[in-house]
Amino acid sequence: MARIKGGLNARKKHNRVLKLAKGYRGARSKQYRVAKQSVMRALTTSYSGRKERKRQFRRLWIARINAAARINGLSYSRFMYGLKLAGIEMNRKMLAELAVNDAEGFAKLADIAKEKIA
Repeated sequence: MARIKGGLNARKKHNRVLKLAKGYRGARSKQYRVAKQSVMRALTTSYSGRKERKRQFRRLWIARINAAARINGLSYSRFMYGLKLAGIEMNRKMLAELAVNDAEGFAKLADIAKEKIA
């Protein structure tokens, strides 16, 4: 059986990595060895960045809910506890949306939470 050299597969592998490194500066986009390191690091960073983004949004929503709750005379934790006692299951994203765009609706929720706590 004839020997098959691995040049085609190596070329494909190199081109795949260099395509991902397109737009990088200098050797990072031209040389395979340097590009491979940069791409590996970028992929791990983007993976962890996707997880981090979820945490940052949750922090933002909590900050918005806290600000709106304090305007209505409650802290964030007491507001959430009051909603839990009232049986209102709303996620933080929707509560933050209400806090920003519908202050009256949020005030009604705050009143319900106050009643349940007291």
